Amino acid sequence: MAIVGAWGEGAGSDLLSQPVRQALVDAYIDSFRKTPLVMLLTDEKTNRYGLSRANVGWRVDCLGDMGGFNPNWSHMHDYYPQAIINFGMRDAWKKAPVTLEVCWVMQHWRNKGWDVDYIIDQSLKWHISSFNAKSSPVPAEWKPHVERWLKRMGYRFLLRKFTYPSEVAQNGRLAFTSWWENKGVAPCYRRFPLALRLTSDRATAVLPTDADITTWLPGDNLYDDAVFVPADLAPGEYDLDLAILDARSGKPKVKLAIAGAKSDGWYHLGRIRVAPPRL
Repeated sequence: MAIVGAWGEGAGSDLLSQPVRQALVDAYIDSFRKTPLVMLLTDEKTNRYGLSRANVGWRVDCLGDMGGFNPNWSHMHDYYPQAIINFGMRDAWKKAPVTLEVCWVMQHWRNKGWDVDYIIDQSLKWHISSFNAKSSPVPAEWKPHVERWLKRMGYRFLLRKFTYPSEVAQNGRLAFTSWWENKGVAPCYRRFPLALRLTSDRATAVLPTDADITTWLPGDNLYDDAVFVPADLAPGEYDLDLAILDARSGKPKVKLAIAGAKSDGWYHLGRIRVAPPRL
């Protein structure tokens, strides 16, 4: 949400009258009801008003500044930690993304001798989901550090445990329990459907669940449910697979941080027998 200042980066937003501030913020929120929105971390009145209208995330454009403008002041020490709290944005990440832009480029950080691990760890503490490096290369010696960063940034789902019965009847309930861990620092902000799939040489059935993966915050998450097996699914032995799908294509969308992915992107859970209904 770019409202005022050079490049729309928010300088001077604290000087706006409240009616003008509200009109500018409302223009975005009323026009983009499905698109996730982020606000510049600008001032308390603007940021708190945006949060009062919608679940908005936040962004800043000088990640990594450790004193490049002033040896006695830096964004990383003297602005961002305080503004995130004072402007009311500390918990915004739970509902909308945090996206951060490099200050200068990463090679500049390297040339200045700044601690890349400190910068990375601060961004993870702030629940970063994406990073804009301005199409600049990562210094070669920092690639291991960035690989560590990428494995924590955003969401990273691991399926820790999945239980289900060895047999289910046609038109019956396939009940299951699941334990997931989000090893990232943020949720997924799009509600991609979680589904099970039964496959055999004769038939295939995709069984969507009601899971809302946008609620899977960092740490452990439990999801127990049941899906119905189609009444016309032929009896027999089936592979049971799982995937998080693209809602439009019906194909796997989200890669899990586990082994077991098939060539088509589904994850194999085991075998299950579909039996005729009991009379």
